[in-house]
Amino acid sequence: MRPLDETGVAKRQESGLPLMDISSPGFRQEPAAAEVVETPGPGGCWQCPSSPCGSRAQQEAEKKAPCPGLGLFYTLLSAFLFSVGSLFVKKVQDIHAVEISAFRCVFQMLIIIPCLIYRKTGFIGPKGQRIYLLLRGVLGSNAMILLYYAYQLTSLADATVISFSCPVFTSIIACIFLKEKYSPWDALFTAFTITGVILIVRPPFLFGSEVAETDKDYSVHVKGALVALAHAVFAAITLVILRKIGTSVDYMLSIWYYVIIGLIECVIVLSILGEWRLPHCGVDRLFLILIGMFGLGGQMFLAKALQIEKAGPVALMKTMDVVFAFIFQIIFFNDMPSWWTVGGSLCVIASSTGAAIRKWCHSTK
Repeated sequence: MRPLDETGVAKRQESGLPLMDISSPGFRQEPAAAEVVETPGPGGCWQCPSSPCGSRAQQEAEKKAPCPGLGLFYTLLSAFLFSVGSLFVKKVQDIHAVEISAFRCVFQMLIIIPCLIYRKTGFIGPKGQRIYLLLRGVLGSNAMILLYYAYQLTSLADATVISFSCPVFTSIIACIFLKEKYSPWDALFTAFTITGVILIVRPPFLFGSEVAETDKDYSVHVKGALVALAHAVFAAITLVILRKIGTSVDYMLSIWYYVIIGLIECVIVLSILGEWRLPHCGVDRLFLILIGMFGLGGQMFLAKALQIEKAGPVALMKTMDVVFAFIFQIIFFNDMPSWWTVGGSLCVIASSTGAAIRKWCHSTK
């Protein structure tokens, strides 16, 4: 899954492709090419759409129009790449999650620095927004580390599903700090998400002590579920901060703070824990490279999808992350999810889907 990766809403986007998950509220979509079919071509005019010049303009616009469903295909491809990256994180069990996060930060930093130089945005940002950028970097990097740690502790499906509760926490935190409206529908979606998380965690005080006794790894499972839930909360706070910043800061600059602060934090934590080491196995080194590549590819395809498709359908298609997580867990780990996990997944997906449909309906009014 993704830090901040890796959820059902979309971030604001400036020119160029962002290199991080862009699932935060308030995403400003660019008009698709199909919306400018009235523009006349060379030799055309506005008053004669039926004339030859108008026909040429329409033909040129049709050539520029994106293929129907292309945005959804990009979203599906993005979900697949993110899921494959999560699979590699799960495979690399001998390397600490913090070190995996550090390698990803290094990989993204090599891409971000040339972009900032080309865009001439600087590396510090506006004076009044630096505190928000620092908070965004700290909380975003923590969310990434927690997600990777959750993948290593619990099953791929459980961690992915719980991470999808991020939009619910975003609505609550935005209501508290940004004074945004919290409707009864939001309360219903919150209840569905909480129900889904409870079904996945299965606390003994609700399901009986035999649940913990029959599962020897139950304590590790609970720890992983709580870590994934913490990731969702940190990611939600990060999205609210990005909404607060708005378009006053270049998007690449916010990614720069996330990458550089994340790398510094990872180095400090690894030095304290004494866990900094290169993997001895060549396969693990390959996995570390692929985690960065697939994560970056997933972010780029998600950004491309949001350029040509509305945020609502993209958020709905993004739930394919959960489907891929279930498939990979069964195929590569021979771990069949329990009915409790399936029921909890349906509750969380229903919540995310309902929130996406509601926002989509409001945006089309």
